[in-house]
Amino acid sequence: MSTFTFSPLLGWPVGGTIALVMLTLAIVEVVRHTFGDAGDETMLSCVRRMLICLTVGAMALGPSMTVSTTSRAVNNTDVVMAVDVTGSMAVKDAAYGSDELTTRLNAAKQAVDDVTKAYADSSFAAVRFGASGTLDVPLTPDAAAIRNWATTLAPEATGVSSGSSLDAPLDQLITTLNDIRTTHPDDAIVLYLITDGEQTSAQSRRTFSTLRHYINDAIVVGVGSTAGGRIPLIKDGVSSDSSESDDSSESSESGSAESKNSNAQQWVTDPDTGQPGISKMDETTLKNLADELGGSMVTTSAQNTMANGRSAEASKKWSVGATAKQRTRTNPVVWPLAAIALILIAWEMGSTIAMSRRLL
Repeated sequence: MSTFTFSPLLGWPVGGTIALVMLTLAIVEVVRHTFGDAGDETMLSCVRRMLICLTVGAMALGPSMTVSTTSRAVNNTDVVMAVDVTGSMAVKDAAYGSDELTTRLNAAKQAVDDVTKAYADSSFAAVRFGASGTLDVPLTPDAAAIRNWATTLAPEATGVSSGSSLDAPLDQLITTLNDIRTTHPDDAIVLYLITDGEQTSAQSRRTFSTLRHYINDAIVVGVGSTAGGRIPLIKDGVSSDSSESDDSSESSESGSAESKNSNAQQWVTDPDTGQPGISKMDETTLKNLADELGGSMVTTSAQNTMANGRSAEASKKWSVGATAKQRTRTNPVVWPLAAIALILIAWEMGSTIAMSRRLL
């Protein structure tokens, strides 16, 4: 929307003074011609000189058009998701949005799906970690690519695992987050670390506090239960559903012993007891990770998912938003008056020259 206004280029004190002087001269010119000794001045000359004064005075006031514009400030959000795929993530003791138990990795997959939906129009990067951390999906605005990535996740084969080490993704996360921060310095970066919090490696875990320099917020997502469950033996990154293993262990005793052994689920054994090992979600470690990252910790359950609770609040805070700001710009419109003044002055000079020649 445009409106007309006055905005003197030299400021109101100087511009107002010039306009007042020009107005006074225009009045004097009219009064002198009407009531005084006009000499050989014609009515046309009087009008022309009066218009010159008024035009110059109007130019000094700076006639302008104000134009209102609306600008939008956009807050871009980059979400980095790191998902644990160690063997303990195959334990079937997790609940996600229902009372039905599922594997921890399946709960993590559902969490990834909900996070991508919560951060509409954001960009995402995906890291999986087991024995080491790997950037599977570089930063992309394609949320579907992240969901497809999550569906392909499988627990790490037992044969390549040397014990769960939660700092396995640390080096890869530092590299990934540093690249994002360098490329998009004004973006908000949110880290989701999805794990059961189990640390079985004999080596001490490195702190995640080094990531604080790169992120704006972090949410550590715990999957599993504190009661825990048996860890299935995993071959080639694929494990049998533990529910099937339970049914297998309770199957009838009919059939040959060889058939039973081929169908029975194998479990990771505790070397100290020789019995199937029990893996439990470690809430203490999850809280420590959240403290180191300067973020918060949530655990998934039948009632708590990424679509509600703390994660949902964080997504509203950091998700893309546009803030409208009204701005007014003033554009001087002096040139039409300048053109008129130039024509009048040229006319005045021509008339003066012509009169001078007649008087010679």
